[in-house]
Amino acid sequence: MSFLLLKGLHIIAVICWFAGLFYLPRLFVYHAMSEDPISKERFKIMERKLYRGIMMPSLLLTIIFGVGMIIKNPGYLNSGWLQLKLVLVSVLIAYHFVCGIFIKLFSKDANTRSHIFYRWFNEVPVLLLIVIVLLAVIKPF
Repeated sequence: MSFLLLKGLHIIAVICWFAGLFYLPRLFVYHAMSEDPISKERFKIMERKLYRGIMMPSLLLTIIFGVGMIIKNPGYLNSGWLQLKLVLVSVLIAYHFVCGIFIKLFSKDANTRSHIFYRWFNEVPVLLLIVIVLLAVIKPF
């Protein structure tokens, strides 16, 4: 598989993953605000399906295609911009799995955080996306 094809597939997977990373915490906001059992059950289903059906496969494809690009161009690992990008992607992967923990808490009706917490939590991937994209495009070091 060519490097450019891997890069294109990587970008597509990243877009799909980020769609989930942006939307899931927004669901948490609404879930934390909901009071009736029907809404709570609906949010549980939506969160689970988004996480398992879109976010997990997208995360795995993002990693697979990213590793494929590194295998095709191992010299990139010597670049400071890529090293920093990989650290930030690791933080993003941790964020992804924290979302999974929140889903489990909501599924057990054990959430103790407010909708305000989730509004702030929702901003984390935005900040990481800005830095990661700029590192990948500008390649400052």
